[in-house]
Amino acid sequence: MTEEPTFLATKVRRLLLGRARSATEPGVFHKIPLVAFLAWIGLGSDGISSICYGPEEAFRALGDHTGLAIFLAAMTAVTVFIISASYMQIIELFPTGGGAYVVASKLLSPSVGMVAGSALVVDYVLTITVSVASGADAIFSFLPGSWGQQKMLVAFGVLVVLTVLNLRGAKESVVPIIPIFVLFLLTHVFVIVYAILSRAGHLPDIFHNVFATHSVAGQALATSQAAVPLTAWGMVVLLLHAYSMGGGTYTGIEAVSNSMGILHEPRVTTGKRTMIYMSLSLAFIAGGLIIAYLLFGVQHEQGKTLNAVLFSSITDSWGGFGRFFVQVTLIGEALILVVAAQTGFLGGPAVLANMATDGWMPRQFSLLSDRLVTQNGIVLMGAASLGLLWLTGGDVRLLVILYSINVFLTFTLSQLGMVRHWWQVRDKDNRWLRKMVINGIGLVMTGLILVTVIIMKWGEGGWKTIAVTTALVVGAILIKRHYNATGKVLRKLDVLFTSNLPVKSAGKAIPVGSAPSDASTAIMLVGGFNGLGLHTLFNILRIFRGHFTNFVFIQIGVIDAGRFKGSEELENLKASVAADVDRYVQYMHSHGYHAEGHFSLGTDVVQEVAGMARQISQCYPHSVVFTGQLVFPGDTMTTRVLHNHMSFAIQKQLYYEGIPVLVLPVRL
Repeated sequence: MTEEPTFLATKVRRLLLGRARSATEPGVFHKIPLVAFLAWIGLGSDGISSICYGPEEAFRALGDHTGLAIFLAAMTAVTVFIISASYMQIIELFPTGGGAYVVASKLLSPSVGMVAGSALVVDYVLTITVSVASGADAIFSFLPGSWGQQKMLVAFGVLVVLTVLNLRGAKESVVPIIPIFVLFLLTHVFVIVYAILSRAGHLPDIFHNVFATHSVAGQALATSQAAVPLTAWGMVVLLLHAYSMGGGTYTGIEAVSNSMGILHEPRVTTGKRTMIYMSLSLAFIAGGLIIAYLLFGVQHEQGKTLNAVLFSSITDSWGGFGRFFVQVTLIGEALILVVAAQTGFLGGPAVLANMATDGWMPRQFSLLSDRLVTQNGIVLMGAASLGLLWLTGGDVRLLVILYSINVFLTFTLSQLGMVRHWWQVRDKDNRWLRKMVINGIGLVMTGLILVTVIIMKWGEGGWKTIAVTTALVVGAILIKRHYNATGKVLRKLDVLFTSNLPVKSAGKAIPVGSAPSDASTAIMLVGGFNGLGLHTLFNILRIFRGHFTNFVFIQIGVIDAGRFKGSEELENLKASVAADVDRYVQYMHSHGYHAEGHFSLGTDVVQEVAGMARQISQCYPHSVVFTGQLVFPGDTMTTRVLHNHMSFAIQKQLYYEGIPVLVLPVRL
């Protein structure tokens, strides 16, 4: 009765996620290195998409004091250039790729890197959520107002589709992004240039009367009557408030330093050129939109983004073509935002996988599915984004507040690490001072912005981001402590069982013996030549004294996110697994037993073991499968989450196939 539902579930899963992929199949690692122009399109889409919500939130925060937008636009452009220049230094130092987690871990400390990684994970969840919410806002800006009730349903649908696509193994590809990027860039550059040229005659008056009441085309372009009493300090505070609200504008700048591995050689040169393209385009469009808002005196309209209001104001007299232009431009915004959300689905699970490999997160986040993706991380990112979208109601203003704090936290930690590095190598690098000044300016700017954002946004919801990030940091510390404690015990076990063994690997091929098929055979699953495996082996010899004359050792080389980086890594894993199994075989040979070893590489240990055990048990019908399982003093939620209990999953699978399995405990 259980076979039909299982078969049906498998069919549904295959329909949704596609067929399983092999990590060794041809072309799985094939990549076309990107030249700077294509890298600008592929990696710059994430950063440039932020102009769909960053400049709007900054401009709206000025309230009636829109004349200050001139300074706001300049501050935005300067910030982009400074952060980009400082990240060029990171590209030089980390030519194979260095995001905030890697930079902070290597240049400051693993603990600081963990804080940066935790902030990045929250950041990527917010990237997905704010991109989808902003994209929905863009589309519904030109749809009938009565359709607004369906916006959240559409946003939820897009998130679900993105999650499923990533579970299927969606990867970044530049080709489908090119028309989206070009459409987005051309329409927005045209709008900015047209807005400035058509109202260029008003610019001198705006500059001249920034602190006075001045009207152009019936709109208050400088500060209004209510703004006259503002003191110099009041203007500074207001500017900082608006500036902090636009913090989302700078997200995605570190995308190039994160993805150096896909760039064309020489990578550093290509990366720097890509950063120049990205910074120029982002600074021009973000600053230009703020100026365009000012020149056309745009004001927020219910159910429309500020960009939609600006586009409509510019094209009002263009008739049907104007309406078409607005729709095409907003569709371009929605599509580029979907690309940005996809970046969050790629970046977030990658950070989780790196942290899991280093022991800061549950090991399960580093495991790959049969589609060769970090399935657990993708599910977590999708579920967290869906929950956040529901809790915030898709309110982009609130999401941007939550977003801006962690953005500058990761920037600040990266710059701090770079400054520390240049100081440490001052005796080895003649250009250390110039480099330290560049990263130092970036550190001061991002640090001041971080402090400002925390202070000004604390009561508006900023504390929620800090609380979530802090909870993630505390959780990471506890997880690391547990893994360290477990690792300490396992190392003692290794020393106890391996230090006095006379046998060493000879590096020869694994011998395949000719034991009689009716021999009593112990099929033993091992995870390396270590204390855990030897403890299980000695238990078999002790409990079943003299019963088994034939031993078959099985080991699966697990291809996780840390290993899935190239064919060379897989070859190293294959050699390591073969050597481990060979040592077991030689040890048993040295004690007069027949033994043979089998191994394979894969992502699904249960399925790999089941297939190999099935074949071996057919050759040796009188066989029993043995595996060891760590047993903790108390079975708690922590041990269930942090340890996969793979032995019990294997036991269940093999029981179903009629193969006897014994799980021997290894008490800690």
